[in-house]
Amino acid sequence: QVQLVESGGGLVQAGGSLRLSCAISETISGIRAMGWYRQGAGGQREFVAAIAQNGNTAYTTSVKGRFTISRDDAKNTLYLQMNSLKPEDTAVYYCKLEVVQTEYHDYWGHGTQVTVSS
Repeated sequence: QVQLVESGGGLVQAGGSLRLSCAISETISGIRAMGWYRQGAGGQREFVAAIAQNGNTAYTTSVKGRFTISRDDAKNTLYLQMNSLKPEDTAVYYCKLEVVQTEYHDYWGHGTQVTVSS
């Protein structure tokens, strides 16, 4: 069973930076995309950023120009560089792996807390 483990969350002041990492437990074929989602207190889980297998990236509007998604295939690790953080970025951040082999599967990590103080 593929496992995803996020790290890098923490408490930071507004304007600061954090880099999240998502370690994938094994090399897996058929990856369609990897992404980051977040869920604030009392809110729904929402899309933040994604990177497709071909390297194309997508971001939700509120983080464009501040967050950068990347991956290191040799390390089986996904990253999210977060700059100019705002209090509204406070949430639990989850990574997601989308795989298509004989059928579609998605895998989620357990999340890492990001808290931005004003």
